[in-house]
Amino acid sequence: MAIKNPSDAFIKLAEGLDEASVEKVLSRMTGKLPKRFLKEKLTKSEAIAIQLELEDELLQEWRENFARAQLRADKKSKNKVN
Repeated sequence: MAIKNPSDAFIKLAEGLDEASVEKVLSRMTGKLPKRFLKEKLTKSEAIAIQLELEDELLQEWRENFARAQLRADKKSKNKVN
């Protein structure tokens, strides 16, 4: 995933986090994002917003995959019953 500019909604969300939540989000950063943050190419709020947005995208992808797996499992169990 390429690092992009964060949306305004995620920047507002990042700015509203308490310090403990900020530290948790910063600790989950991987790849190029921490390097860009440490080189001061990003503000703390921007880095957190990007991380939150990436996590949100991954969560949506996981939910879609899980729903597909559930459908396959349901179809498989219905076929065994019949």
